[in-house]
Amino acid sequence: MRGGWIYGVVMLLVACGGQPTPVLETVVADPPVQRATLLFAGDLMVHTPQLTAAHTSEGYDFSPSFTYLKPLIEEADLAVVNLETTLAAKGAYTGYPLFRSPAAMADAMREAGFDVALLANNHCMDYGARGARETIEALDRVGLKHTGVFLSARERNARPHLYLQINGISIALLNYTYGTNGMPVVKPAVVNRLDTVRMKEDIRRAKEWMPDCLAVALHWGVEYERKPNRDQRRMAEFLRCEGVQLIIGSHPHVVQPIVQDSLGGLTVYSLGNLLSNQHKRYTDGGLMVRVELEKKGDNPLQMSYQPIPVWVDRAHRYRLLTCEAADTLTTNPASRTFFVDTEALLEKGL
Repeated sequence: MRGGWIYGVVMLLVACGGQPTPVLETVVADPPVQRATLLFAGDLMVHTPQLTAAHTSEGYDFSPSFTYLKPLIEEADLAVVNLETTLAAKGAYTGYPLFRSPAAMADAMREAGFDVALLANNHCMDYGARGARETIEALDRVGLKHTGVFLSARERNARPHLYLQINGISIALLNYTYGTNGMPVVKPAVVNRLDTVRMKEDIRRAKEWMPDCLAVALHWGVEYERKPNRDQRRMAEFLRCEGVQLIIGSHPHVVQPIVQDSLGGLTVYSLGNLLSNQHKRYTDGGLMVRVELEKKGDNPLQMSYQPIPVWVDRAHRYRLLTCEAADTLTTNPASRTFFVDTEALLEKGL
């Protein structure tokens, strides 16, 4: 009908000796699609045998652990790892139960492609306020961002979250732990604890920055339990009700299920171990989870994910291997057991 009307006007103008007026149609362009890829890795620990394996004539070198994961880490726009040890530039280094690792680990993490270290965990106060300070100094030296532990209350209160801009998508990241193994949090250091009153206030403040994605990383749950307990599920429900879209869990040292709810929110209950000397069944590896964020105009943020199981090959300088790499590089039956166990758990879910 509209086309016939335009044709009639044009013919009338021609018949009267006039020139037809061009008809301009407005084309509304689709809003641009913005995408960001996040990568989350599990517990990074340094036990005494790892110190021995990394020792060289010039100091310590942990980079061989990340050789086969480096391409996966580097291709992410933001790569985050849970650093479950303290770092120091010099002195006596120790493994469990009080972790104190060479600052060279920070260099290896940065070289591998990590961007952020999560610090709120049960070992962050293994060497008190000094350990926290030296850890943060080591991370700052190589340009690794961090959150969860702060050098003063003033620093923590200024901004309890990390605010990140990636490819036009904004992310607010918070980090908390259930405790510090009974080790006192010596002032001026501050550790983010699982306190729903404080967390609610932190989330409110983070929302003032109007992030596209609100993410919370939690050190929670029960060690070596392969299913989340009631407290974890309740905490996840609390956070989702507060508007948190992405929940990343650590501490159990084994992989736990991943849940994406009907509103698109994602809860990774436990990533398990990224790097450690633990070798009992289920503990000799963990997950990296790649999270794809997509934003189109004013539409709600879309989120998808891909779990990437990773196994620790302790016999070869603790190199970290995906399933594909392990099939090629090792005949150790423990690797196959780990990948089969992990796949079965993720398929079964809760």
